Amino acid sequence: MQYRNIFLASMAVLALTATSCSTDDAPAELAVPTAYSFNRNATTSVDFSGQKSRLLMLDAMGEYIKVNATIGVNDTKLVAMYSNTGSPFSASDLNASGKQLFDKTASSTDYFSLNLGGGSSVEQQAVRNLFSATFVDAKNASQGATAAAGVAGLYLDVSTSGTSKRLFAANGLEPQQVLLKGMMGACFMDQIVNNYLSVNKLDAVTTKADNTNKVLVSGKNYTEMEHNWDEAYGYIYGADDLTTTPSTPVYKFWSSYINQVNADVDFNTVSADINLAFRKGRAAITANDYATRDAQINIIKTKIALIPAVRAVFYLQEGKGKLTVDGGAKAFHALSEAYGFIMSLRYTNKPGTNNPYFSKSEVDTMLASLTSGTNGLWDINTLPAKCDAISIQIATKFGFTVTQAATVN
Repeated sequence: MQYRNIFLASMAVLALTATSCSTDDAPAELAVPTAYSFNRNATTSVDFSGQKSRLLMLDAMGEYIKVNATIGVNDTKLVAMYSNTGSPFSASDLNASGKQLFDKTASSTDYFSLNLGGGSSVEQQAVRNLFSATFVDAKNASQGATAAAGVAGLYLDVSTSGTSKRLFAANGLEPQQVLLKGMMGACFMDQIVNNYLSVNKLDAVTTKADNTNKVLVSGKNYTEMEHNWDEAYGYIYGADDLTTTPSTPVYKFWSSYINQVNADVDFNTVSADINLAFRKGRAAITANDYATRDAQINIIKTKIALIPAVRAVFYLQEGKGKLTVDGGAKAFHALSEAYGFIMSLRYTNKPGTNNPYFSKSEVDTMLASLTSGTNGLWDINTLPAKCDAISIQIATKFGFTVTQAATVN
């Protein structure tokens, strides 16, 4: 009995000692800034200029289609903008940036170099061809015909006194929206979660050791790991303009849609969660705290995937509600946005799996279902059931209800 008491007392001391050692060895609390601002030697160490350029390039491509909807879209011009060849942009800094969207389309480390998540070079080429096809669709629809079942053309929304002019392909899809939302997935989402937040890239070769020892990229004020993280951040927030006069800030692409989803009471923490995770992860990299960095990666991957899921369901339901107007044409803009956001789901990354929340096959099936039939979206009698089925499939996967997403505007 005496031996047992001595043994238990010894274990208690050992346990206390172990706890004390653990506390003493724990990393110091991270200094997380309130804004995405990091400095070294009193100079910023943040740079995402390349990401800003690509965001603005896609913005310019969408605007080009919109402006030329009634006077003729030149698909060759769009090809040049896609690859940034021949100074196609009105902004000289974009022409001189050395950046392009083409080479970053479906080109992440995880999915298209390591071929995780079902990725392959064949898929990469097919995705790039798909976007090239939207350029031709936009051209064909801008030749003066009125959009109708099986006819590519222009739709004037009379509810806006004809100020809303949209081009529809023969199947009712709007090329501009397929390009914009699809590229947000195939380029921006893919680069964020499958490339720059990929541990395979962040820790590649000497990158982790260099960051630990603060070996900077030649001629730069950042380590490669810091820069990778900044580039992921830039694909969301890089083209935001918070200084616009008089006081209306501008948000682009994922940043804008994060705000829209966040405005709904059911999802009103997503913006703060993503933003904090980016700041905390960057601070962790500076502090060589890789466990905290990886935890933030998982938060970002989880939260950012929610955005296309919620928006896809919202637009499916909005489109379904407008099918009784203008023979269904009033609905096609919303349904085309839904189509693009569903495309984006293929490029999400579910933490712990190295796979998207929906496989390529599942996404392709949803897209094919939405446009199935002789005339695609123009077969409006079939659309309500399709919209509901796809909405339920997406909402169920992410754990929200169709009703919750349908009210996010």
